[in-house]
Amino acid sequence: MTDADPRPATAQFIERDHKAEIVDRLYDVAVDPIRLEELLEVWEVHAAPLRVGSVDGAILLDDPEIDAHLMRATVFLDRYEASQKATGDRAILQDIPRAAAFLSDGGAVIAGCNRPAAMAFGITEGGPITALPFDAADIDILRGVVRKVAARRAEKIVTLRIRSRTTGSPVIVRVSPVESEAKPPLALVLSTELVWPVGFEATVQEAFGLTLAEVAIVQGITLGLPLKDIAEGRGRSVETVRTQVRSILAKTETHSQSELVRVVLGLMDVALIPTQGSVAGVAGSLAPIPFQTIRGADGRRLDWIEFGAPHGRPVLYMHLDYGLIRWPARAERAAAKRGLRIIVPVRAGYGRTALHPKGQDHVAGVTADYAAVMDHLGLRDAVVTPMGADLRFALMLAQTRPDLVRAIIGCACQLPVRTAAQYERMDKWQRFILANARYAPAVLPFLVKAGFSLARRLGKAAFFSQVNGGSPADMATFAQPDVRAAVLEGSEVCMSADFLASEAFTRECISSERDWSALVRGARVPVRLLQGDQDPQTPVQTIRELMVDYPHLNISFLPDTGQLLLFAEWPRVLDEVEAVMPQPSLSKQ
Repeated sequence: MTDADPRPATAQFIERDHKAEIVDRLYDVAVDPIRLEELLEVWEVHAAPLRVGSVDGAILLDDPEIDAHLMRATVFLDRYEASQKATGDRAILQDIPRAAAFLSDGGAVIAGCNRPAAMAFGITEGGPITALPFDAADIDILRGVVRKVAARRAEKIVTLRIRSRTTGSPVIVRVSPVESEAKPPLALVLSTELVWPVGFEATVQEAFGLTLAEVAIVQGITLGLPLKDIAEGRGRSVETVRTQVRSILAKTETHSQSELVRVVLGLMDVALIPTQGSVAGVAGSLAPIPFQTIRGADGRRLDWIEFGAPHGRPVLYMHLDYGLIRWPARAERAAAKRGLRIIVPVRAGYGRTALHPKGQDHVAGVTADYAAVMDHLGLRDAVVTPMGADLRFALMLAQTRPDLVRAIIGCACQLPVRTAAQYERMDKWQRFILANARYAPAVLPFLVKAGFSLARRLGKAAFFSQVNGGSPADMATFAQPDVRAAVLEGSEVCMSADFLASEAFTRECISSERDWSALVRGARVPVRLLQGDQDPQTPVQTIRELMVDYPHLNISFLPDTGQLLLFAEWPRVLDEVEAVMPQPSLSKQ
């Protein structure tokens, strides 16, 4: 920015080296979501709006350069999601997606190879090592080095220079031992050979908005050809190619050929990931429940499930932005015994419920969906049980359709956050998502998609432990087998083998961080909130600060609970629900 920038100093663009580090981490995450934690750490130091403590300072990332890289990184991340890695015995090769690499014990066959090696060298797993495009004498030397390195009878890493019979160019290979139980022991042979994937031109063109001629130049630069050779191959002068390179750098917002190659190789990482493999379904202890469906006036699909007593007193349960539509098996059975009918509409963008049209007010749209399910079932006077920021839906439903809501019993609910200090108290993962939802919503779709990709790669259980590890209470609750089954199985509407609700989750987060204090102040029914003393998103101090503004709320703190309060304390929650309900007649007991 220049001195003429009218914004406060805290709203100036962050220093270029800090921006460069953020951009680097964005691409790292796009090609390997496991590195999201590293992006989080960099973000905390260089980009978090909380560090300056003001809304003005919170728009530090209102930067067209970073915005452009975010869009591009999202393309990369989409490619990653479309080509999930498979797991198996050759996992080490999957971590080398663009350079030709293979495993060998020095014997006559290839123990394993990645796709670039198959394409560049014409080898296959279990195929003869003599298929390598090297002279027979060079292959013999390579096999001898592999045997020594694998058996730890040579230097840990040995580098060889071998000429390719196919291209006539030298190939540098690095031989290193592999930590495995294989007999005989294996070595990894990693080469300098790069492969331009078939059809990769279209991916590059889409990501960067290049012409086909420019894509051809990018291909040559990436494969290490001098501009002179590229120009000769295209029948153009070197100066013409240099002009095109300048155009390419401008379009890709890179500053050198080396930076361009780094970005393109990042995209290549994704393009070379195997397309097989998926997340296994969740097998829990819960009884299967069929989804039921209605169509709205606009034709949108809206699903819901029910459990408990089929003709019992109605409880409208709101499933949080994680899509936790199921309760622990014991809780679901207890609801039936108590004569409670639990209705769980699946929100827009989760499961098969259709998203609302873009531009529609999120809170109003979700509230209308809840009302539509209740009207379809002919139910009135329900107790509404929201979690987290779902409280805003419950409050709007009570205001717009008072006939539907008798009372609100909230569990680990969020109140509208006012200050940067209140975001600062959140655990880092919750702060990372929600602070950006408020202050930098343009960034959020990429961050959420990366988080979902990470959850898929780690598995939902491991991801939950990573995100909620700051709450010992939540971790202890999640360790209970019936809770774990409910969380993992219920959240299938949010994430499954072939479905991610990342767009819906993004809309939920952005909506939750807008000011909805008027809904809280305008509560028309009794509101009872049970809050955890170890909630990683809404700490006790924050709730106590906000309680001053809303004296009409009845709030209690339960010890040793967090965001999973309902799953940990469901008997208490059901007691609270029944306390505000009319008692069933003797004939129905």
